Amino acid sequence: MSTTAEKHPVDQMLPLGRLTVLGFQHVLVMYAGCVAVPLIVGGALGLDGATIAVLVNADLFVAGVITIVQSLGIGKILGVRLPIVAGATFTALNPMILIGAKYGMPAVYGAILCAGVFGLLIAKPFSKIIHLFPPLVTGTVITIIGLSLIDAGAGLIAGNDPAAPGYGNLGHIALAGAIILLIVLINRFAKGFLVSLAVLIGLIFGIVVASLMGLVDFAGVGDSSWFGLAKPFYFGAPKFEAAAIISMCVVMLVIYVESTADMVAVAALVDKEVSENDIARGLAADGLSGILAGTFNSFLDTAFAQNVGLVQVTRVRSRFVVTAAGVILVLLGLIPKLGAIIAAVPGPVIGGAALVMFATVTAVGIRSLRRVDFEGNHNLLIVAVSLGAGMVPVVAPSFYARMPDELQIIFGSSITTTVIIVFVLNLLFNVWAPRDPGEAPPDQSATPDGEPAVTTRGD
Repeated sequence: MSTTAEKHPVDQMLPLGRLTVLGFQHVLVMYAGCVAVPLIVGGALGLDGATIAVLVNADLFVAGVITIVQSLGIGKILGVRLPIVAGATFTALNPMILIGAKYGMPAVYGAILCAGVFGLLIAKPFSKIIHLFPPLVTGTVITIIGLSLIDAGAGLIAGNDPAAPGYGNLGHIALAGAIILLIVLINRFAKGFLVSLAVLIGLIFGIVVASLMGLVDFAGVGDSSWFGLAKPFYFGAPKFEAAAIISMCVVMLVIYVESTADMVAVAALVDKEVSENDIARGLAADGLSGILAGTFNSFLDTAFAQNVGLVQVTRVRSRFVVTAAGVILVLLGLIPKLGAIIAAVPGPVIGGAALVMFATVTAVGIRSLRRVDFEGNHNLLIVAVSLGAGMVPVVAPSFYARMPDELQIIFGSSITTTVIIVFVLNLLFNVWAPRDPGEAPPDQSATPDGEPAVTTRGD
């Protein structure tokens, strides 16, 4: 008979109190990034505040459902069964804004619906080519995910408009710095369960200090309702525009590369092998997010990188902690008043913790790249070109402004650009490269020391 002690740490159930606290920590870490997508899309498309609030609630609800599916799994169909937190992807931001501006919101959700169906259809075939995503590719992708998000973390702390009067407020920067310092000190000097709560303790400390500074405003909580879920197809019947659908399907392919990299990274962190079937189920859950998002006015979800960083920082491996986070997200989506309480946490507080998480994601990517062989090959060039091109939209957001909308959809995202370039260059130099007769091809499926391999075993 199997006992709890014999279970892998990923499959161990923690006491309810710990599950709730650790799950809440995951929610706090990802909340700002998750709601940023509807806020940015709504603002860019000129939607009113009430409509943006509908998008936020729907976004949290769908993210919670997909998080529960990813962590618990549904038979042999859906869910990777790892501590994966799902959230709205930044990869789809530019495409959604361009589609919405040109065709309207019904076309955005028509494209998302089609991308979801497309994702479900290709999840299994995509998992078959996982050998084309060695640590060289996944490590580069994870690194650019972390690097590209640091800009968002800095924006939460200092603001996003350099011309604004409060931009770069020294008090806000000092508050974020104090939170980062506290997280570091807890990891250095604390022991046991306290270490796993380092980020949550930092956030609570930040909220208390922010309250004393007059930065916390709960006025919006009283105006929020206790229960509410956006009705399906809030913007009317979806419209299906060919250009929009193709663009969003390309985004889905990029999301699959991003999610695959994150799933492999989490598997490495929790020391558990993942099979082709595991990856396929995880990707299918991302596809399901498209169908739910297209119906309930939400957004395409992917594995959230900052929560990958949180798993690294806390070293808590139980997937049921993430299930608890999913339940909390669903409640936040169904009970707007709870969401308003979390939304009242000021940007500098979230940003301080986010910088640690985003930088940790980058470090996880670098750790994967450390295991890549850079001697006597072109791998260093591949990483350099991929990261260099990928960082262009981050450091120069208007760099591609004169390109046609269709090309902006691709190159306007640092993650999309990096994924395409590193994948193609790896094929060019390592897969399709001519070799001397009798020379063995490079083992694209092998993972280096200490990183679990993606196996081809069954369920």
